[in-house]
Amino acid sequence: MTTNTKTVIASNRFGFGAKPGDLSRIGTSPREWLQRQIERPAGLSANRADLKSSREAVQSFLSLRDKKREKDVSAGVIRMARSMRPVYMDFVMARSIQAIQSPSPFYERLVHFWSNHFAVSADKPQMLGLVGTLEFEAIRPHVNGRFSEMLMAVEKHPATLTYLDNFQSIGPNSLIARHAGKRKRERKFGINENLAREILELHTLGVNGGYSQTDVTNFAKVITGWTYGGVFKNRADRGKAGEFVFNELMHEPGSQRVMNRSYTHKGIKQGEAVLRDLANHEQTAAHLAGKLARHFISDTPSSESIGKLSQAYLQSDGHLPTVYSTLIGLDEVWDLTFSKYKTPNDYVYSVFRTLNFIPETPEQIAGPLSVLGQAPFRSGSPAGWPDTATDWTGGEALFKRVEFAVSVADKVGNRIDPLALSELILGQTLSEQTRQSLSRAESGQQGLALLFASPEFQRR
Repeated sequence: MTTNTKTVIASNRFGFGAKPGDLSRIGTSPREWLQRQIERPAGLSANRADLKSSREAVQSFLSLRDKKREKDVSAGVIRMARSMRPVYMDFVMARSIQAIQSPSPFYERLVHFWSNHFAVSADKPQMLGLVGTLEFEAIRPHVNGRFSEMLMAVEKHPATLTYLDNFQSIGPNSLIARHAGKRKRERKFGINENLAREILELHTLGVNGGYSQTDVTNFAKVITGWTYGGVFKNRADRGKAGEFVFNELMHEPGSQRVMNRSYTHKGIKQGEAVLRDLANHEQTAAHLAGKLARHFISDTPSSESIGKLSQAYLQSDGHLPTVYSTLIGLDEVWDLTFSKYKTPNDYVYSVFRTLNFIPETPEQIAGPLSVLGQAPFRSGSPAGWPDTATDWTGGEALFKRVEFAVSVADKVGNRIDPLALSELILGQTLSEQTRQSLSRAESGQQGLALLFASPEFQRR
């Protein structure tokens, strides 16, 4: 395999595709280029100060929630959606600019990978203002740390607590429930198992990780009281509105047994102890290794590659940069076979990077992604977006990509030589068939559409 080919693989498989000039900047040492991004990633292109914090978003939706209780419910939902949508679009714009402009595209791909792993979705009006904050506040700062640190930050974040309903989960034997019982109030208090289940099934051990329904229930009891200030409008409230807080009054007392371990810790330390043990579990290592291999290698990575990643995770105590270094050192990851099919997200970013196009409005990115089937921060499930070729290669999906390619080419016109551009971004991986198609195009506009619709461009 030529050095040029490995350079293209580095930019395409580990990033969002090459910009003109990227292949020269990567040079003859693509692995070193990737390693530098792990060690010294570039900073944010967007101004973080312009984005609303999770605390501000929670305060806004709690205020709107209280108003909704007083008036028509449907009108309140519409009001909340209208209020939160601009915040949502700001984060869509910020993450898009970062992916298109950043000189550390591998690091950005890792941010997107972990954001999808811990997916929250803007399916409810209150989530519109929160989904982006999870990525910027809990995931991005920990991409180069230990998985246990990222896990702890994510599970305490208001976006996760809201999306998976834990912010109102109350132990049936908690102080609040017992006090209400003495007063003979009609409201029944109980735990919500959503967050506990998804932590075990999706975030750590995996669906076949060996946990039981009893583990889910007991773990849900452990994390009762993991909430944020402002949930209650009385003396039961704790902490500042919108900030994470452990509310002892909501917590189910007593020791709990999770995954064959007994946790006798008091207060918030009980849940933190469970999360640390889950992060260090060998099933978690295997689950995360499998997902990373499937994302960066192929839909069917070898058991040997998964095993090496899992071993690196366990031996380093979940140190993610060590795992990434192991990943880029695998022979299989440099296979020339472009078996992975770009998701709509990756595809649109690749087109924009190729053209050095920075969207002026968030609609210019959210619109195409919605049409292509991957609306930003809207996976519709805590399982996140699928990550195999068959999920994105249907006939209708391909037709929509061709339509997008044509529409972009129409806007660019004949200003760009598509054949020269293809050499700059795909190098020696450009097939002779595609090269001939581009050279025979009736116009630069048609050639550009053919380039964006070509197999080499759509796969990584």
